[in-house]
Parts: sequence; C-alpha cells; structure tokens
Amino acid sequence: MKETLNARRLLCPLPVIRTQDKVKQLQSGDELEVICTDPGVLQDIPAWCRINGHKVLETRSGEQEYIIVLEVC
Repeated sequence: MKETLNARRLLCPLPVIRTQDKVKQLQSGDELEVICTDPGVLQDIPAWCRINGHKVLETRSGEQEYIIVLEVC
C-alpha cells in the first residue's frame, strides 16, 4: 500500500513527528510519500529512517517542495 503525507508548511521537527505518527499506522512493506516545503527534511527524515530501521526509496526536489518516499520495515 502506498500512502501520502502532506507536511507542507510545517517546520522542523514537525515533518519528522508527523512521519513517525503516520508510519505507526502502516504495515511493514508499505510505502509513504512525504511532501514537504522545509528543505531540512532531506537530512532529517533519512536520519530518522536509519535510526528506526526504515528504508528511503527516493528523495527528490521540486519547485519549492521536497519529496521523500520511504518503505516501512
């Protein structure tokens, strides 16, 4: 299952907290796409994933948006 989390206009640490809360609702193997406007998430969410054993599948930057796709492990 693939879910999307809208974390636009949230500043650190809120995107990471919302990601953590959403991941708790998902099953192993699910994917979560997090859409943010705070560029700090490009470091913060991958670091959170490493600590918590999840896998970053993709990071990309768009126009004023930063998208991270992770797999729940």
